[in-house]
Amino acid sequence: MNWINSLVRPKIRDFWKRRDVPENLWIKCPETGEMVFHRDLEANLWVIPNSGHHMRMPARKRMEAFFDDGDFSSVETPDVHADPHKFRDSKRYSERLKEARAKSGENEAVLVGQGKVNGMAMTVAVQNFDFIAGSLGMAAGEAILAGMLKAVDDKTPFIMFAASGGARMQEGILSLMQMPRTTVGVQMLREAGLPYIVVLTNPTTGGVSASYAMLGDIHIAEPGAMIGFAGRRVIEQTVREKLPEDFQTAEYLLDHGMIDMVVPRQEMKETVSRICGILMKREVDLPKLEAPKLPEPETEAAQEPEAVGDTATEEPANEADKDEAPSK
Repeated sequence: MNWINSLVRPKIRDFWKRRDVPENLWIKCPETGEMVFHRDLEANLWVIPNSGHHMRMPARKRMEAFFDDGDFSSVETPDVHADPHKFRDSKRYSERLKEARAKSGENEAVLVGQGKVNGMAMTVAVQNFDFIAGSLGMAAGEAILAGMLKAVDDKTPFIMFAASGGARMQEGILSLMQMPRTTVGVQMLREAGLPYIVVLTNPTTGGVSASYAMLGDIHIAEPGAMIGFAGRRVIEQTVREKLPEDFQTAEYLLDHGMIDMVVPRQEMKETVSRICGILMKREVDLPKLEAPKLPEPETEAAQEPEAVGDTATEEPANEADKDEAPSK
């Protein structure tokens, strides 16, 4: 009976054992509660099919979807000191970096690549919100600057996909210094006459929105993206007023002239390539717009009002007619 106990019974127990299902197998829509299979969501660029809600998209997947055939080359970025202040709160900053790298699969919060978009060479930087909320630190600032320098050297447009909670507090003043440094990089692009397009994704807040994220030639936002500097609750407590429900959304900023357009993710590649083609003075296929129908002009007879109460009579042509004319 020993062989039965050691072989058969364990297999029976394994058969009835509950199998753990991966948590990310089905994704729930935050707006409608709809459950979407993760492969269907990925095929639709992380946009819920029925509601159109834009979920957060991994940085590398966004790169692959944006470049032609998903082909791009990574831009080398300089190495920086990982933990200059030896910072520690509930855990060491160095440990947080290790956890973020394991979670996101990336070394830092910004991924920079170069490739072709609809046949046009472009340099693209994408912030990864999964890496410590896409916070701006020394490494992220160096990556953005390296991408801008590469764009200037190769004379390509620079596209910035912003997604961040702000400057990285663990690096203190060194992270805040990246705000003016990236602003200098934007000025370099302008002096070189190269387009700088910013795509604002959910969320773009803090020091990022106070620097390079709002300095583009064209600002495009994804639907429903939260864009602002301070949080809603902080602003309400400061101004002591109730803010609108759609405050700090992409649609609110568009209505108030803060951004140029709101574009769905599926149309982002075509829109950006068309804009860059125009700014780079290249021949591009423009969308066909229907001319507005103007009202037909009125005739002269309709435009001249008839005289009301006009009793003037036509004068006789000769003396005979004058004699025959009735006296008044």
